[in-house]
Amino acid sequence: MQDAITNILNKYDLTGKYLDYSAINEINNYLSTATERLKATEIINSQASKIVKEAATRLYSEQPELLRPGGNSYTTRRYATCLRDIDYYLRYASYALVAGNFDILNERLLDGLRETYISLNVPLGPIIRSVQILKDIVVNELMQKNLNSNNLFTEPFEHITISLSEQNI
Repeated sequence: MQDAITNILNKYDLTGKYLDYSAINEINNYLSTATERLKATEIINSQASKIVKEAATRLYSEQPELLRPGGNSYTTRRYATCLRDIDYYLRYASYALVAGNFDILNERLLDGLRETYISLNVPLGPIIRSVQILKDIVVNELMQKNLNSNNLFTEPFEHITISLSEQNI
């Protein structure tokens, strides 16, 4: 996994170029948002169990058929697996927020996840919806703590959603 700075430096190193204005701006942007990203991550970490529980509650109130016999969260084991996965999405989104890029999401979470869900006949719709709910809850928590909810905080969740939603054409 690489952070935004390492990513930029590696890109320029591979091409044998000195850092230009664009690279310096990217690094400056990363550093100027570091405090906000760390505060947001601290809030996410301290509220993680509450956020996951609320996300699950909202998901199952919207889609109660998931808890009924035949639903993908029916049985205690499947329900616990769903909660575990929601927690994974939240945790890895917080890692990506700190790193300032999506490498960790791609490397440790998303690569092959969509195909795994499909092979296990797990519907992607509720998973994608749970990530969207997580994003909404996190943005709300951050706003309550007076952190501006800008794209910085929503991007990791949107990246997960887009990656799981992609269709091979």
